[in-house]
Amino acid sequence: MSSRREKILALQFKYFGDAVLLTPALRALRESYPEADIHLLVPAEIAPLFEHLPWLTRVWAMPRRRGRASLRETWPLIRALRRERFDRSVDFAGNDRGAIVSFLIGAGRRLGWAERGGFVGRRFLYTDAVAPEAGPMHESVRLARLLAGWRVPPPRSLAAEVHADPALADEAAKIVPQGRFAICHVASSQPKKEWPLAHWAALLRLCSAAGHRLVFTTAKGEREQALMSALRRLAPEAEILPLVAELPLFLAVLRRATLFISGDTGPLHFAAGLGVPTISLFGPSLAVQWAPMGEKHHSLTGGACRCDGNFPDCRSARHCLAEITPQRVFAVLEEALRAS
Repeated sequence: MSSRREKILALQFKYFGDAVLLTPALRALRESYPEADIHLLVPAEIAPLFEHLPWLTRVWAMPRRRGRASLRETWPLIRALRRERFDRSVDFAGNDRGAIVSFLIGAGRRLGWAERGGFVGRRFLYTDAVAPEAGPMHESVRLARLLAGWRVPPPRSLAAEVHADPALADEAAKIVPQGRFAICHVASSQPKKEWPLAHWAALLRLCSAAGHRLVFTTAKGEREQALMSALRRLAPEAEILPLVAELPLFLAVLRRATLFISGDTGPLHFAAGLGVPTISLFGPSLAVQWAPMGEKHHSLTGGACRCDGNFPDCRSARHCLAEITPQRVFAVLEEALRAS
């Protein structure tokens, strides 16, 4: 009788915040297969989000550029994964790339979504498939339900989980201010998901008058950096953290915050996964699907969104997020700080 441990590979080719919401499903795998080796394959740029999770055996980083894949770059990695001789693989991505890579890796049982679309024959690349359920549900719930194809029950907790690299704690302490403070992240990958800068400036004035400290961050892109310059003009007194471009160090910085505030963006889910209480601001996307889960996370929703989903920016005369007033966020902030 073989004493070899069962080997399971999970695949996820989504980005940043979407990927963090996979962690409850990965925990469900560990709870059902406590003795198995559980590996994870993700794009290289998001691998640091998972590298310090104690219940993953190994994180594999796939080199690629967003929206593009090169067989020349990925084939050596696929060959290495084939040599692992996985017993099972589960493709959480639900796209052509995930299905093809899952098949090429060659696990004996391959689980994926039974969805329409994609290239002809995609469904034949899986040995087990689960039909997606209709209607809105939280993304972590949806991903965990894929595992019903292997009769894996839901995880005990649907909270996201991320661990910062403890070796970076001292470096993060040099960047981030000491004491209690809230980090405010002003940017999103889609401008229509961003709270107006004038609202951030008004929130800063309310917090300063009450003795609460806010510090501001943004992403490294040219548009995002321009947002921060505009905030400086609106609120010259704003405390702005230096740009932290490396994801592992950014996680270590977030870990030091007392509270995190932003729209629907990746860093919101990083902070929640790190255990930092959050206030999330929703408009074009649905809080019921994307807001962090747990008692210490608060989500606020603006007015009805009239944006065309095909456009990244808001083209409505009335921005739905603008209807979330600074006074409303301030009230929730004070409540969250009292509870922390």
